[in-house]
Amino acid sequence: MPQRDDLATTESFDLDVLAVNDRLGLFNFTQRDDRVGYLWVLRAMNLLRDVHQVQAHPDDVARALEELATAHEEVPTAADLNLRSMLDALSSDKEQVLYRVEDPARCGNLAAYRNRQSVYQFTEIGYRVYCAVEEVIGSRVQDANLSRLVFADILADFKALGRANREGDAEEVFRKLARLDSVLEDMTRRAARFYLTLNDVARTTDVSPETFLRHKHALLAHMSEFTAELERYAPRLAEAICEVEASGVQTLLERAAEVDERPMMRPAARLEDWRRRWVGLRQWFVAGAGELTKAEQLQTSTRTAISGVIALLRQVTEARRGGVSRTTQLRHLAAWAAGSPDEQAANALVSAAFDLRSVRHLSGAHDDDEQISPRATWWDAPGVEISISLFRHGRRPAPGGPQPLRTHRGARARLREQQLVQRAADRQAAKRLLEQGAHHRVLNTAETRAVLKLLTRALQTRTTVAGQLRFGHDSSDVLTLRLVPAEHGSQLRTEAGALHLPGFALEITPHGASRRPRTETL
Repeated sequence: MPQRDDLATTESFDLDVLAVNDRLGLFNFTQRDDRVGYLWVLRAMNLLRDVHQVQAHPDDVARALEELATAHEEVPTAADLNLRSMLDALSSDKEQVLYRVEDPARCGNLAAYRNRQSVYQFTEIGYRVYCAVEEVIGSRVQDANLSRLVFADILADFKALGRANREGDAEEVFRKLARLDSVLEDMTRRAARFYLTLNDVARTTDVSPETFLRHKHALLAHMSEFTAELERYAPRLAEAICEVEASGVQTLLERAAEVDERPMMRPAARLEDWRRRWVGLRQWFVAGAGELTKAEQLQTSTRTAISGVIALLRQVTEARRGGVSRTTQLRHLAAWAAGSPDEQAANALVSAAFDLRSVRHLSGAHDDDEQISPRATWWDAPGVEISISLFRHGRRPAPGGPQPLRTHRGARARLREQQLVQRAADRQAAKRLLEQGAHHRVLNTAETRAVLKLLTRALQTRTTVAGQLRFGHDSSDVLTLRLVPAEHGSQLRTEAGALHLPGFALEITPHGASRRPRTETL
């Protein structure tokens, strides 16, 4: 079950493209030429926010910069910065880190009234953007650690949670459940940062083995103590969770949701949120069917990291014991390259050492060259598909043998069967037309289709005699339809509506029979 950070990430995935672009546009000040100056302006705004001054005038920001300059020499002065334009840029429609309002109360005289008296304050999302930037800038590798002392507090909180639920103390249930959620979330974040930092240390060992050797004992002791403490507390924490579940999980969650003071959420949403949090807490120490708990996964990762550190320690120790480290090897190679008789020999030596080969340039034509401007650069132009054989071996793929002819016998048989069924239906409709006629009744869909097919071809075969339209006819294998001139015309009634034939009447006779002099009574 996802924790709160995972839920926030899932909600960010549900935003549309415009909303995502607006949120990412809040970080535009970090890409400006004077991005450090913008950062100090926001730091000054945050300094005023810390003393509960929500709205700040540019003069207030200038005084805050002077206050910061007393502790930090690199702070720019207000004279070096175009402070008002920076504040306006941070409050523009594209960035919206700050919110600008006009304050007429500052207009004490006519000159002040004529000048714009704007005050600025952080927007809610803008303040989060500033905090995120400061968190990235202020992150330190030395802060990474695994918290082993927290397991005793977690066990005590679980026992207190079960006791409060049995006693019906809803406020204590809410406090303990919220504390457990925040503590385990912090432990997850600490573990992720620690293992990422450990990977960074492993990657920089070749460059600076002294750093690794200086901290190896502390790292091994820290991970060993965390593993031992987790292994000792894991069964006791699982037992405490079972005691909490025995006191009634549904009652527990309802009490926490009832005391929850988030007015913007409906009671059902608050209850569902606490249910997700409880499932996340339970998964830490109680495993499902065929699954490992998060504590067991963390313990496995720690043991793997200990093995990796020991193996890395062995490699560094052996390299230093033999006197030939990666640094020594690179220095010897550089000396050989510098002592080569000519440039060609130096290039050959370095190419052999680093396995450098000549570059194979590949190119291809786009399927539609007219869609690409001839002024487009290689970087901006769309890519073309290159065959794998041309990329790996430098040879274009062979056309191969002819492909077998696909007859699609099954599809043709199905189409033939459908045609036979359609023809049988048309013959039955034609027979009904011949027996019952086309007038004085409503024609169904099949009969209408048969009449319209013959009528279309009959209209195309009409002849003109002495400037007037005369007879037209067409036949099928069942009947013959003729258009006979009539003064009052005729009308056909179908399921879809009435079809009028002004100036003509229909005559239907069997196929091959001589023309009868009569027509149907209309």
